[in-house]
Amino acid sequence: MIGSRHATVAHPVILSGIGVHSGEQSSLRILAADESHGIVFQRTDLEGSAAIPADLDHVADTDLGTSLVGDDGETRVRTVEHVLAALSAAGVTNAIVELDGPEPPILDGSFLPYLEAIREAGLEDQAGKVPVLKVRRPITVQGDHGASYVVAPSEGLRISATIDFPHPAIQRQFGSFDLDPATFRTELAPARTFGFKEQAEALRERGLARGSSLENTVVLDEDGIMNDGLRFEDEFLRHKVGDILGDLMLLGSRIEGHVVAERPSHQGNVALARALREDQLRSPEGAAIVDAQKILQYLPHRFPMLLVDRITHFESGKRIVGVKNVTINEPFFQGHYPGHPIMPGVLIIEAMAQVGGLLLMDTIENPDEKVVYFMSLDNVKWRRPVTPGDQLVFQLELIQFRRSICRMRGEGFVDGKLVAEAELMARVMDR
Repeated sequence: MIGSRHATVAHPVILSGIGVHSGEQSSLRILAADESHGIVFQRTDLEGSAAIPADLDHVADTDLGTSLVGDDGETRVRTVEHVLAALSAAGVTNAIVELDGPEPPILDGSFLPYLEAIREAGLEDQAGKVPVLKVRRPITVQGDHGASYVVAPSEGLRISATIDFPHPAIQRQFGSFDLDPATFRTELAPARTFGFKEQAEALRERGLARGSSLENTVVLDEDGIMNDGLRFEDEFLRHKVGDILGDLMLLGSRIEGHVVAERPSHQGNVALARALREDQLRSPEGAAIVDAQKILQYLPHRFPMLLVDRITHFESGKRIVGVKNVTINEPFFQGHYPGHPIMPGVLIIEAMAQVGGLLLMDTIENPDEKVVYFMSLDNVKWRRPVTPGDQLVFQLELIQFRRSICRMRGEGFVDGKLVAEAELMARVMDR
């Protein structure tokens, strides 16, 4: 759904109404944001509250909707999936979503009012390219309550879904949709959220569905649909597909793949998004953001001990992904298992440590004057051999950094399969 270029709203978008779960009135404003700002929620009713980025690292819970939490651990916004789906369908990648309450207004329960308001405001194109998450191999994910997903390579984004409820008005429904803007607007955006009358009292006791009514929700009782009618015969299924798109927006990438979902849920959708992100991080095919020439500026190692070829992902102070191409010309193959070349396990961990060293050099002052010495290794495990022709992908996460001592956790993958893992402790010292 997201286009190839970044875009923001050309004019403010303003909508008001009741929150479906909180039952509180709220107003929402979608404002323009700079390129690469992403989608960020801001609670204007809470003075000094933290901004809440719409990404996977800020998901708070997925109970009958997707809720986000700020870095302060307190500021929250719930039920964001309708807004995010509409932003995705419209092609908006950067925006500030101001909200004077705990959740966006539910409006008529569908995605359409948000989409039409954004379209009316218009878009302002931005120069940068939106990152593309291209599915390169099948991925399977299990969610809660029987939810399951398979994602396969495909051109563009397609979502196929099946729902199954023990109710005569729903039962089993299936649909498959190409997620282009025109299809979303006509085939998915009008589909409303739904719920069951028999569950209403229990949900309200839990602080949920307090704003739900026949004006914004398709309600089912034991006899059938309590509303005047449906917008589509399979409106329930179509709304679920729209929810999947909204939750996948948390990736911040344009997705190319075919999602096949069985009994999708918000918890399952978020688990799917996380699995896609992890698989992307483990892929050696990402573009280099730090190449070999720049690596030489940061690491003191040289041939034959420089074991990092490029860095493909970097989040300052959080995580890093680096690639090592293993070839038959590696000097250690001459004496290590001649005739049956296997990369020495200690060198796999050494390469992992070098990637970790690059993560640290961004967190300290005057990196040219510092060097990273590793102090200890814990929980080191080698899962499978690494041989010539393999591409090792290392993913390291910074666990703790106090004074000059840091702890990291690292994993190494070949073709998405774990080959080695370790916990590393290092000290940053003067050269």
